[in-house]
Amino acid sequence: MKLTIARKVQHLFKILFLIVFLISPISPASIFSEAQERRLPVAVLGFGDSGIGRLASETLAANLESVAELFILDRDQASSAAKGAGHIASLNMSLQEARGLGAAIGSDYYIVGDAQTLRRSPSVGPPYFESYASVFLVSSRTGRLLIWQRPNFRAATTVAAEKLLLADLSSAATRNRNLVAIRQAQEDDRTRRETAIESSAPLIEAAPDDDKTAHAEGLRLPRPFRRLSPPYTETAASAEVEAIVDVLVDLDINGEVSNAEVARWAGFGLDEATIKTVRQLHFFPAMRNGTPIPLRVLLRYNFRKPPK
Repeated sequence: MKLTIARKVQHLFKILFLIVFLISPISPASIFSEAQERRLPVAVLGFGDSGIGRLASETLAANLESVAELFILDRDQASSAAKGAGHIASLNMSLQEARGLGAAIGSDYYIVGDAQTLRRSPSVGPPYFESYASVFLVSSRTGRLLIWQRPNFRAATTVAAEKLLLADLSSAATRNRNLVAIRQAQEDDRTRRETAIESSAPLIEAAPDDDKTAHAEGLRLPRPFRRLSPPYTETAASAEVEAIVDVLVDLDINGEVSNAEVARWAGFGLDEATIKTVRQLHFFPAMRNGTPIPLRVLLRYNFRKPPK
């Protein structure tokens, strides 16, 4: 039977489509792969070896899996990759350590944390149980701490306290906080790249590690007019945190702070408190052979629990 003109045209289109499909470099697999690549890989590492630690990290990972633009890496594989490379998921890392951990995991962003349930016996009132999680979202590319959270809940029983904590970690509010932080980090990275390309500011020399080396180079290191100590925050106190915060500080020829960036973060409000304090400092300028020069110095602050 002869084909009608309409059927001939339809048949011709099928043949043309098949030819284009066969010679095209784009396949369904590559299309799917590209779609996957557009999703940002995020790892949620373990929150400790306790039962609530495992439940907390699993709950948060499941919550973030519902975000279409994120791809949550397998938790066991991510943890094994980190341990295999010799990296330990700490809540007090330098930018270099944080970038190294991110590279070992193979993610764009990762979350580290700790979760526990503790029995408290206050001086006034009946005992209670406190269930908490310290949650840190980190950029693998920059090593920066993007946000930290410490949800904590009190209840008369362990089960009740942990139920409240897990409900918070599975909430839309927690999911949105992490997503907003990731989106903001992407925007900040784009801005930094554009600024770096357009900027013609000269590089600032980094200070030597010790006075002896500086003296050999004809350099007198800057000295602060007066020393200020960052406050130990209430959040850090409630978590009984002990940590180190390092800050890279750029000083101009007058000894004034032109820029300050955290080089080792601790969370719990300590980073923000340290930066605020550093920006209040004034220095006798660095001198080389009697001439003031700009210099980048590293300031380290140790935070310890106050005595009870």
